Amino acid sequence: MLQKLLYNFDIAIEAIQRNKLRAFLTSLGIIFGVASVIAMLAIGTGAQQEVLAQMQLLGTNNVIIKPVLEQFEGAVNESDNDGETQKYSPGLTLHDLESIKYYVPEVEYISPEIIFETNFIRNARMRSGKVVGVNDEYFFISSFNIQDGNNFTDIQIQNAEPVAIIGSDVRTKFFPGEEAVGKKIKVGNLWLTVIGVLEKKELSTENIESLGIRNYNLDIFMPATTLLLRFKNRALVTKDDIDQSAGGFGGRVIIFGGPGEEEEEVTTNYNQLDKLIVRVSDSRFSVSIAEVLSRMLKRRHNNVVDFEIIVPEQLLAQEQRTKRIFNIVLSSIASISLIVGGIGIMNIMLASVVERYREIGVRMAVGAQKKDIELQFLTEALAISITGGIIGIMLGMAFSVAIELSAEIATIVTPSSIFISFGVALIIGVVFGYFPAKRAAQQDPVHALRHE
Repeated sequence: MLQKLLYNFDIAIEAIQRNKLRAFLTSLGIIFGVASVIAMLAIGTGAQQEVLAQMQLLGTNNVIIKPVLEQFEGAVNESDNDGETQKYSPGLTLHDLESIKYYVPEVEYISPEIIFETNFIRNARMRSGKVVGVNDEYFFISSFNIQDGNNFTDIQIQNAEPVAIIGSDVRTKFFPGEEAVGKKIKVGNLWLTVIGVLEKKELSTENIESLGIRNYNLDIFMPATTLLLRFKNRALVTKDDIDQSAGGFGGRVIIFGGPGEEEEEVTTNYNQLDKLIVRVSDSRFSVSIAEVLSRMLKRRHNNVVDFEIIVPEQLLAQEQRTKRIFNIVLSSIASISLIVGGIGIMNIMLASVVERYREIGVRMAVGAQKKDIELQFLTEALAISITGGIIGIMLGMAFSVAIELSAEIATIVTPSSIFISFGVALIIGVVFGYFPAKRAAQQDPVHALRHE
């Protein structure tokens, strides 16, 4: 049987070589079909990996609580529709953190995040950057590794000590060629002692823009208690705040423009914290805990909903579903090329059967059976599919690289995508080659020998 298959394969190759141009044109549909499927699957796999990378950055088990700055505020004696006096909300504070940590189950870690833009100064070098107030659990939540030095201790947090953990790019800028741990750096008007350096975190520009995250490598982290005590606490009203808001109302400042210019309204952020990040022990509890947190914070804030709760896993899962559907549509469209290629094979093979009636008659006259003739033409169609599939694989990989370089879209060619596309090409070659092969095997030997 194997010998018969090899013999028919030799005949198929010989027939293809006699009509190279026709065989090449026949295989174009298979070539571009396979290439398109591989390229589309590569884009889909790249998109999936991107979503997984985003989930790692945001945290698969995290729940994020952020204050909402835009809200209506009126006079204290102003009543709502129910006749009840409107109540004041203290905003998002460290007291919320302590309550969540104490009362809500399944909370593994929780950390505040307070961000201020300021200047970093050391040895006549200065650059602007963000100082971030956190606690020791923040680095576990965000999957940061401390490369040199140590994390904040409980004593440093409780005593609001002037210590800092710096990003890798901050070390490169301000401590070139020297050990950073134990040295001091000026943040705003405050001198901080560096106790740790974070390992560099690779972040793409795409992730920074799409997720709204910062480049953590450029940040300086200090205990939130230190930042609130020694730097600035927005929850405390100072004389400067009163002077700045003079002429405003309820935390809003009206900036009057010149002639023909619109008035600009600036909302003052009265929240002590910019963000609370909660990591739950299991992602299955993320949604239910988010609901519990919403009810709890609403009670703590006197029924004022001045916060929003974000579950990154839900957002990214929705994004992943959208991309998956989009990739299925693209792959389906690309698969049409394979079907068109199969139709092309069938058409050319039918024409080849008509042209080779005499050859068929001679083979039958010398003893070839119908299944031998059928196997001959089926093998020829399969050979065209195999050749087109191999060329299509190489072209598909080239397309993937070209797309990644030109469109800056991550593409990943996997062995499974190559196997699937090549396997479909072979199936199409067999399916669409079967009808011409069957027609060739059904020819009458006498009629075929008389055909010119």
